[in-house]
Amino acid sequence: MQKYKHMLKDRKDAAKRLLDVIPLHKLKEEDWNIVAVSKGGLELGSFLKGRLKNRLDILFLEAVMAPNNNECEIARVSETEEIVINEDLIDAFEIQYDYVYGEAHRKHEEDILSHIYQFRKGRPFPSMTNRVVMLVDDGSETGSKFMTALKTILVQNPKAVYIAVPVLPSDVLEQLETFVDDIFFLYDIDDYVETALYYEKLEDVDDEVLEKLLEE
Repeated sequence: MQKYKHMLKDRKDAAKRLLDVIPLHKLKEEDWNIVAVSKGGLELGSFLKGRLKNRLDILFLEAVMAPNNNECEIARVSETEEIVINEDLIDAFEIQYDYVYGEAHRKHEEDILSHIYQFRKGRPFPSMTNRVVMLVDDGSETGSKFMTALKTILVQNPKAVYIAVPVLPSDVLEQLETFVDDIFFLYDIDDYVETALYYEKLEDVDDEVLEKLLEE
């Protein structure tokens, strides 16, 4: 674990290094849609996009937490109300599915819809039918954001789906590879702790920056 600490300076540095492993000629020629699965992913995506004309957007997601533990994520819901559930945790804590679906709906109505109106001025997530999509994030602890995004995108019948992420756990990499055409990454780590550990600086992306990136 220690050897990986602070191996990336910031999201700009991570993006610059990712561009060495992403096939830029295909990114340009096939007009890939760059879709972030978090605010940090959106900033990373903006650095990947640079001056290219590719479309950059964010897919809003919200976590559903366990009823008696607000730090334990048991599911995640997307803005199209696709849900990915951690079945092992549901069974272990004997959580009712009615609770999961009810909380997912509440998160969608109270949080995701407000994000859509605030940051996209009410514009829904665009169709990815027959499009080439590259999902991006600055890291991944459990893979739940990517899995929820994949479920959302794949039902729209895209032409191809890729993932670009600087650092992720080895088991999450193995899991995600099953569902995508390719994954572009810098490091896969067996004993992954948290994404911030692998950056010297990983600042939160505030609302003003998020709005600006989506306007561009």
